[in-house]
Amino acid sequence: MEGVLHQIVSGIATGGIYASIALALVMIFLATHHINFAQGEMAMFSTYIALTLLQLGLPYWAAFLATLVFSFVMGVILQRILLEPLANAPVLASVGAFLGLLLIFNNVAGWLFSYTLKPFPSPFGVGDPMFGGMFSRHELGSTVVTMAVLLSVWAFFRFTRLGLAMRGAAYNPVSSRLVGVPVGRMLALGWGLAAGIGAIAGMMVAPVVFLDPNMMGGVLLYAFAGALLGGITSPLGAVVGGVMMGVIENLAGAYVVGTELKLTTALVIIVLVLVVKPSGLFGKALASRV
Repeated sequence: MEGVLHQIVSGIATGGIYASIALALVMIFLATHHINFAQGEMAMFSTYIALTLLQLGLPYWAAFLATLVFSFVMGVILQRILLEPLANAPVLASVGAFLGLLLIFNNVAGWLFSYTLKPFPSPFGVGDPMFGGMFSRHELGSTVVTMAVLLSVWAFFRFTRLGLAMRGAAYNPVSSRLVGVPVGRMLALGWGLAAGIGAIAGMMVAPVVFLDPNMMGGVLLYAFAGALLGGITSPLGAVVGGVMMGVIENLAGAYVVGTELKLTTALVIIVLVLVVKPSGLFGKALASRV
């Protein structure tokens, strides 16, 4: 029983990171109605920037904040320069752009930083496990950071005028334009915010999986499964689904399929959700007249 509890607690810590990426995916989907397949690679590239700043001698939290600024600006630039011209393009054009971004970030990171595994420091230390061995220091610290980010994003969208304007621009751009909301700017801010959230997830997961250009492949798959499970149109669902995927991953890896095949649980979840309940647990079923 203690082993099961440990797997659940550890899964919640990992699931918080998946929830961050899932929330970023949902934010982009609400704004563009497409999945940003490059979300994980953007987070990975930002994590390399953080490591470079640390190697230059910056304190961890200074490098952390500088990386968030870099990621935000990168997201805004990508939306304004590359994706805004594709706003009315066919679906396959946008999908091709996202896949192109994935390959570009992956290969540029390998070219600039090499494909060798690199350790990434944790700001929370490497002392003995806490709370009876349930949490490592990094798991506890990353959970606190991730939950603080998710709560801040919720409060931003719920209680600020800018957050409400961004929500309106994503849900109904036509009506938003009619009431004076600069939809293009709001979507660019949304991309910047999603890139920043992804960067935080990358910096939190890098001390666990080590840093290399392919480190976010599995993380993105779990996050995508979590976003679908919770509802691809629901930010709350993305958070809940991401945490659920962390717990499911740990329990399946420990007691069902083993560590070698636990990635397949994400694929199984994706298929089951699409077949049984495509709108997810919290999402809304969308219908269109043709």
